Amino acid sequence: MAAATMICCSLKNARKVFARCRNRSVQRMFSSATHQENETELRDSTLTAANFQSRPRMERLTDENVLPFSAFLTDSFGRRHNYLRISLTEKCNLRCQYCMPEDGVKLTPRGQLLSTSEVLTLARLFVREGVDKIRLTGGEPLIRPDVLDIIAELKKLDGLKTVAVTTNGINLSRLLPKLREAGLDLINISLDSLVPAKFEFIARRKGFHKVMESIDKAVELGYNPVKINCVVMRGLNEDELLEFVQFTEKKPLEVRFIEYMPFDGNKWNFKKMVSYQEMLDQVRQQWPNLERLQSGPADTAKTFKVPGFKGQLGFITSMSDHFCGSCNRLRITADGNLKVCLFGNSEVSLRDLLRSGASDEELLEIIGGAVGRKKKQHAGMFSISQMKNRPMILIGG
Repeated sequence: MAAATMICCSLKNARKVFARCRNRSVQRMFSSATHQENETELRDSTLTAANFQSRPRMERLTDENVLPFSAFLTDSFGRRHNYLRISLTEKCNLRCQYCMPEDGVKLTPRGQLLSTSEVLTLARLFVREGVDKIRLTGGEPLIRPDVLDIIAELKKLDGLKTVAVTTNGINLSRLLPKLREAGLDLINISLDSLVPAKFEFIARRKGFHKVMESIDKAVELGYNPVKINCVVMRGLNEDELLEFVQFTEKKPLEVRFIEYMPFDGNKWNFKKMVSYQEMLDQVRQQWPNLERLQSGPADTAKTFKVPGFKGQLGFITSMSDHFCGSCNRLRITADGNLKVCLFGNSEVSLRDLLRSGASDEELLEIIGGAVGRKKKQHAGMFSISQMKNRPMILIGG
């Protein structure tokens, strides 16, 4: 009875929002970034009526009036969001220090997570509006039983060019042939140390050899490049930078060094962060002829290559040299909340709207409002470290 009342109230609130949109004022549907039960509330928005007039309700919804890119997915700074990251689960078979608090997290009840049909419904809607790349994340996405079915269904969507996955690699080797058959295009594998004992210390679990096996399997099956995500933390693994670069000599890998970022419960400290410039200087001392590679306009990594090496390396500089101005990414959490910025704590529950019976048109108006409120850039590493946000595992990598 309580659930029915909540859904009813949610739908009534949504209807109020839609009515106010039609009157050229937008209210905010916000779900707290803390991992408690989401409450829908209406708040004044910074999105002006003039801005909203550029988002007609049916601009990409009908084939008769297809624009070059959806106004619903274009923010007030002109950034077009064609890349969607969907978290499939909050669960993981590792406990990495930078991702999960030491005492764990309170998981969302299964019934409050997005179902397979809800994941695919939202994916279809975003793809129809211009998203051409979807990355499946977690938690660990490959522990979700229906991951193969989800990938196969995503590959059927007209306009979707790329389906990718970010994984810790523990289950990847076993599943990879079927993942490839289902249509998986790109793979990112997390690996923070090339020393088995240190891997276990960082991940708080065993599994180093399974990850290495998965990397070799991905190369064997023709994935090129296989991207390796390495979060660099002072006092833990910054002494392995050169070994990771050497790892790219004979394999088609792209090792991506990621600056340590603050999230709830990961004990972030500025002194633990190794900046892009410091890492680059260390690599150049060993390889002075390191070449800078051309990057795409929305690429997050600054990429380089050691001449003669088969692979390459990149730096994700979210803290010391942000790339907010070219951001094209949106995120949907496993419990169905839309996050327009990884470091922002504003969220909109698409799950609640779906379950209240909202139409595609109504969903798009709420999505468009959230995208329109996206800020020019994140608040900076020191401010972010003081903000309330989810632990990384509850956002989706």
